[in-house]
Parts: sequence; structure tokens; C-alpha cells
Amino acid sequence: MHFLCGLNDYHGFMKRVIIAVLTLLICVQASAQQYPVLTPAQKLVVRTGEDSLNAGIAKNRTIVSGYGSAFYQRDFNQGVSTVTLERAVLFVGHQFNSKIAFFSELELENAKVEGGEPGGEISLEQCYVQFRFTNSNYIVAGLFTPRIGLLNENHLPVNFNGVERPMVETFVIPATWRELGIGIYGQINNRPLNYSVALLNGLESKNFEHGTGFRGGRAEGSNALANNLALTASLQYYVNDFKFQISGYMGGTVGLSQHGADSLQLNSGAFGSPLYLGEANVQYSHNGFSAKAIGSYVALPDAHSINKAYANNVFENMYGAYAEVGYNLFENVGNKKLHEQELIAFARYETLDLNSRIPSNGIHDGTENQQHLIVGFSYLPIKNIVIKTDMRLLHTGPQNPDLITNPNPTAVPYKQQNSFFNLGIGYSF
Repeated sequence: MHFLCGLNDYHGFMKRVIIAVLTLLICVQASAQQYPVLTPAQKLVVRTGEDSLNAGIAKNRTIVSGYGSAFYQRDFNQGVSTVTLERAVLFVGHQFNSKIAFFSELELENAKVEGGEPGGEISLEQCYVQFRFTNSNYIVAGLFTPRIGLLNENHLPVNFNGVERPMVETFVIPATWRELGIGIYGQINNRPLNYSVALLNGLESKNFEHGTGFRGGRAEGSNALANNLALTASLQYYVNDFKFQISGYMGGTVGLSQHGADSLQLNSGAFGSPLYLGEANVQYSHNGFSAKAIGSYVALPDAHSINKAYANNVFENMYGAYAEVGYNLFENVGNKKLHEQELIAFARYETLDLNSRIPSNGIHDGTENQQHLIVGFSYLPIKNIVIKTDMRLLHTGPQNPDLITNPNPTAVPYKQQNSFFNLGIGYSF
């Protein structure tokens, strides 16, 4: 689904999008109503202590909150089942006064971290200070997740259907993508139009890995090279039961000094060897029915030079999109106890290609052209607990023999179709 391939000059297009958004924000008047009237789609849903702190309605000055998930998965092609405590996240926040608050999240993945052994990871998912001007206008400074896509800011397991996070928002838009920087968030002239602009450290193309998009190039607050920078911006618009969003990212991918970059024949500087990302999404919710759709496109114009320098077989363009529908089967039941719960039946279709276009010195991998169909249920006995089950059907392009080195003689032959059964539980508080 090459939904943006008609853009002949994506490099220039993304520059114009970013400049247009920034021009609009510069024109925003400083005045803002402290308690704006919300449309139905904007009504605040407070599920966690973090939500209450972010909304400025926390009853305690210091907040302890968190979320986590565990799941079982059966891979039918491999004939292997796995189970793991996927993540446990502890949130600690503090309201210093009516204008200044602190937010932090410490995450442990896969239950444990052991020296020299693969598996778990301990990391800070966010750590920033918020300076609030009004109820809906504030600045954040530190390690935070920019407003890109549907999931990056709303990745709690109770907030999305399916045991696994959507593939498009795992590889095309990396889930829980956080960097160090400063961001401005607000509402434009008391209208149902929100904006965000953020200046962040850039990516490191040396760490891009074939098959994972640009996930490996994120610094996530750890010794980030800040010779290169990134700029993100977003606009959200609410009307009745709809929410629309567009966002963009432009960032350098070479953090080396000019001498080091020149030695590898790479462009350095704040936005040297840039990566561009654009996305648009829409959400709808009414009387138990929900629907969402998102599309994203990523361009790396200097992929040929990066491949020449690091031999990591990176993409020149990649894309992803998905659409999902769901319905709460308890929405119209007469039983009061059931009406207070949720049983959501859903279906999601995803399409993505992590190497839809490759440079002349790259090797195409058909397995990165993927389609996923996920159908399942999400049961929420209360708003902070979810039990999920789903079946994911996968189809890919053919495997490229040129990418097979030192093949395992006991490996199962590659199949372009596979299926996975998932069962999981998630919580937030």
C-alpha cells in the first residue's frame, strides 16, 4: 500500500509540512481559557495516577502509579510456545506547586536482568519536568515521548486492543519512542485544536538494524550524541465523536563530529543525513463502537551513504498502515453489573514494508513486506484490568537467499504464512 509514493520530492514535502505547522503555532495568540469546554471526544478519561497528575487534578502531591502486562504466545510454524512477564512499569510523580510537576517511569522488561545474559532490560521510560501556564498549555523538559502516532503517548495495555502492540506502531513508528529534549503542548485559541512542538536529540544511523526500521538508532536518554537534532510537531482536531491527528518528524542521523562524518563520507550537522517521518490518524467512538486508522511513511534519503559507511542494509523508504474496528458487547445489556464492564470484540488489519524502497547497495528482503490480520477480544472487568486473547495471521513476501548466511541445518523451512495465538493480561493504576 504505497499510499504516499506519489510524492516525488518527499524530502522537500516534509520540510514544507514542518514549516507550515511551525508557522501556524507562531501565529497562536498567547491568551487561553483556563478551563476550556471539551467536545465529547475530548472528555478526559482518568485511569491512572499519572493521568490525574497530568490533568492537574491529583489529590496527593506525590503520586505512585504504574502498569504492566504478561502474555502467552503460540507460534504455529515453529511449534513453540512462550510465556513472559512482558513489562512492569513503576511511575512516580510529584506536584511541586500549581504550575510545576515531575513525571518519571522506570520499566523492567521480561522480569529480570542478568549480567552477560540476553533477555530483560531496565530503562527509564520517561523522566521530565512539566511547567504549566494554563490548564491546557505547558512545557516539558527532560526524557519524554513525543506525540507521534496513536500509541506512543497512550501505550498502557488497557488502552489498546490485542495482546501485542500493533506492528506498525512497533517498527514503522517505534512504540514508547522517547528522547531528551524540550516540548511545548497547548490548545489553539480555545478551539478543539491541540498542538505540540518538540526539539529533541537526533538518531544514530550506525545503530540502525535491518528488519527493525530505525528502532536501534534511538538513544532513549542514554549518552545521546547531540551534534544532531530532531524536530517534531503535531496537530489534533476534535469534532463530535471524531479525533484527527497529523504529526511529523525531521531529524539528523549522524551524531559524529564533522571530521568523523567526513571520513565516512556522511553529512553531519544538526540535520545531517536526515530521516523524515509523517503520519496521520483518525479515531471514532460512539455507543460502544470504536474505529481507528493510521498511516505512516518514513524516508531516509542518504540510505546509500549510510549503507556504504556501516553495511547495515538500511531502507530508503518504508511505510505502514492499519485499520481497526471494535464493539463493546456489554454496551446495551440490561444487567447493571455487566454494563459497568467491557467485552470488546475487535479486528485489525495491518500492512507494512520495512524496505519498500532500498538504495542500490542494499539487499531487498521480501519478508519485511508483511500483512497482519488480528481478531480477538478484550475483557475489562474494571477499567484498570484487561484480559486479552487474539489470533494473528501473518503473510509475508518471499525470503531472499542472498540474506541467508551460515544457515542452521535444523531450521524449519521459511513459510510465508504463519499464525500466532496470544493470551495476555494487563493492568494500570
